Amino acid sequence: MATRIADRNPQPKLRADAARNRERIIAAAREVLVEHGAEVSFDEIARRAGLGNATIYRHFADRRELIRQVTVSVMARTADQAEAARAEEPDAFQALRRFVHAAADERIGALCPLLSDGVERDHPDQVAARERLASAIEALMTAARDTGQLRTDIDVGDLLVALTQLTRPLPGWGSRSTEAGEGCCLDFDRFVHRHLQLYLDGLMTPARSELAGSAATLEDLRRGL
Repeated sequence: MATRIADRNPQPKLRADAARNRERIIAAAREVLVEHGAEVSFDEIARRAGLGNATIYRHFADRRELIRQVTVSVMARTADQAEAARAEEPDAFQALRRFVHAAADERIGALCPLLSDGVERDHPDQVAARERLASAIEALMTAARDTGQLRTDIDVGDLLVALTQLTRPLPGWGSRSTEAGEGCCLDFDRFVHRHLQLYLDGLMTPARSELAGSAATLEDLRRGL
């Protein structure tokens, strides 16, 4: 049997301390990117992670690679939430509700602009994470639709567009507000979950109105609607 290329060139396994540092960098970068956008300095990310700049450059060749790993990490965590909700919630629509609120807490609305700002969308890691998340959301929606709780005139793209729009901070409102204080952050989070709850109520059957146009599919999103 021919040896696969991946077998001939296995990825080196990180030492435990190096793996922890990598996770600290990704977690810190996620926070800082949400708050300040893609142009934030490595100095700020290193400060937030409690590490030196050299440690970041040992793990990530450049900003593009770091942003890619942050987006892959967020999609993986969000897929974990979707799969856990489906496995643990006996009610299919409650599982969908749980997932949507968990996805909001992952700040995917604030991170979505990063996907169009220099991230290699066709990178294998990116594609794999995106497809896993899409499949997990489709499974949640299919289960809710099969139980007669989810209206039939929407698709995964509708949910993802709404989730992105409703969880994206208003201009000048990051994850934290240095001018208005911590209360600003908490108020914004409260509004997000209130508005998501209203949106989810609108997804339930029986439908109160007929939607204009056609359902947004994953293919629509990939083509840029």
